Amino acid sequence: MNRRGFLSLPALSALAFAKPKIDEHDPANIKLSHRMVIRSLSDEDLQFLQQLGIRWCRIEFGESAPYDFMKATVDRLARFHMKIFSGVHYAYRNLDVQLGKGKRDEVIETYCQFLRDCGRLGIPVANYDWHPANTYTTAMIDSPRGYRTREFSVDDFRKKVEKQAFDREYSAEEIWAAYTYFMKAVLPVAEKANVKLALHPDDPPLAKMNGVAKVLTHYDGYARAEKIAGSSKHWGLTFCVGTWSEGGTQMGKDVFGMIKDFGGRGKIVDVHFRNVSSPLPRFYETFPEDGYMDMYAVMKALRQVRFNGTIVPDHVPEFAGDKGMHRAGVAYCIAQMRGLLLRANEEVG
Repeated sequence: MNRRGFLSLPALSALAFAKPKIDEHDPANIKLSHRMVIRSLSDEDLQFLQQLGIRWCRIEFGESAPYDFMKATVDRLARFHMKIFSGVHYAYRNLDVQLGKGKRDEVIETYCQFLRDCGRLGIPVANYDWHPANTYTTAMIDSPRGYRTREFSVDDFRKKVEKQAFDREYSAEEIWAAYTYFMKAVLPVAEKANVKLALHPDDPPLAKMNGVAKVLTHYDGYARAEKIAGSSKHWGLTFCVGTWSEGGTQMGKDVFGMIKDFGGRGKIVDVHFRNVSSPLPRFYETFPEDGYMDMYAVMKALRQVRFNGTIVPDHVPEFAGDKGMHRAGVAYCIAQMRGLLLRANEEVG
């Protein structure tokens, strides 16, 4: 063997055993994304996210999202090489809608127009939740590691925070009736617009808060919501890993069971990639590596079911001096998520 042939052997050996590289931007791969309240972001903020490699966005339009503003947002993001994967319009949170009262038809029509506009603009997903009278947190605390974050304590909530939200209590069946009415009105519009509806679970997963029943606190709730949607390919989950981890063993199926079930059937549309310190009755939110859930195992499980939607850092804790959009925290989370995704791609292929 000549010298050139001998030197080529290591390279040939490496090629023979190398696993195929999965490009982060391959459409079949998980998409790193970030949730943005677009009206509060400067062009410098968007440039920062571009520099982190963000190419997909979850845009929270708030309670007003006329078509011209949505189109201007699409065009603005395009200047930073970003596209909208999912949009949020808070018409669905109107209490007439979620409690089945008053002028809900008028508000639902506003939401339907938002879905039509998403379809016109090529925005494939609309996120929503269904928890009127919700309390998300009972305190802001400094974690044992020193970063600022949100805490929820059932004991503190019941003794210090909870109050009757309305003039009477609302039962689970009343909330289900309002949800079913909404879904029957908006799902046909979403199907026609080719927009997927992605339903977030109740956070935290308590059966009742402030006198109102919560119905998406358990596997059975999602199973019932799926039954209401029927065989539609335009209904699915915003799977919040943090929320599901908060419930621990009380959720009917754990995080991995949910990914295998709903993800295996293509019903997970996007993912909130968040960890928590422990399950209820008390938890605080953490950075990905600092909670009790194995977030690499979560990423790997998502790849194993060939999930190809977006994952976003969720409720990013606050580093010292990190105000505004929490740039340091966001960069920290995105870097971790990218590393976990790279490793999962290498292992799963």
